[in-house]
Amino acid sequence: MTAAAPLAPPARAGGSLFASVTAVTGRNLRKIQRTPQIVIMATVQSIAFLLIFRYVFGGAIPTGGLSYVDYMVPGLLTVALLFSGMGAAVAVADDLTHGVFDRLRSLPIPRSAVVIARVLADTALITWCLILTTAVAFAIGFRIHGGAGDALAAFGLCVLFGFAFIWVFVTLGLYAGNAQAAQGLGFLVLPLSFASSAYVPVATMPGWLQGFAAHQPVTVMINTIRCLTQGSQAEALLGHSTGYYLLRALLWSAGIIAVFAPLAFARYRRR
Repeated sequence: MTAAAPLAPPARAGGSLFASVTAVTGRNLRKIQRTPQIVIMATVQSIAFLLIFRYVFGGAIPTGGLSYVDYMVPGLLTVALLFSGMGAAVAVADDLTHGVFDRLRSLPIPRSAVVIARVLADTALITWCLILTTAVAFAIGFRIHGGAGDALAAFGLCVLFGFAFIWVFVTLGLYAGNAQAAQGLGFLVLPLSFASSAYVPVATMPGWLQGFAAHQPVTVMINTIRCLTQGSQAEALLGHSTGYYLLRALLWSAGIIAVFAPLAFARYRRR
């Protein structure tokens, strides 16, 4: 009788995408929790900019009928998301340098789960910073002149916009060779934050800059948040309705994710 061939060992079952994303996101959040300076620095930086523009520059910048604090806070909150999110590029590059991604790649989980988990963890971080910065904004005089639903929509849009740009920063971190290079690449968003309506009306800028400043994604998002929080006063100042800006803000967010998410996945698979 012919001896039966030995059975091959059963293949190790891989985790589902949802379970894998949940587990790796938890790992990233625990790392952030055990490194409190990450949260502290991101929050302090946002609050410092808020206080500087409120009390140092606020009295010198005309805003066409809106009080400067009500004009400035939607811009500062949006820009703060970019500055807080820049840490994602550094964190990704640091994980690559220390072999964390190599260890995760060796596990039986979908590769996309590692990238998605990184994005979700950093989105949670910027959301926490946004909550704290918003609380300080109310303490220094910011007020909402629209409805409660509009205010919640504004907060949700801020989180969505931050989520979109986290994909940008994660992609930059994957392409950077180390944490220092990733930090440098992250500062490429600075022109978007300063050449926007965050601090001053676009109409006060040189004519050659106004076209770019008025239509780039940061300005569109800021103007949407202004209209949602300040109501008809902001619409009259900006010259368009809330719906006009809201549609463009959603399109920009979707476009950024559609471009940079595939880039991040492709780069991670090639590392």
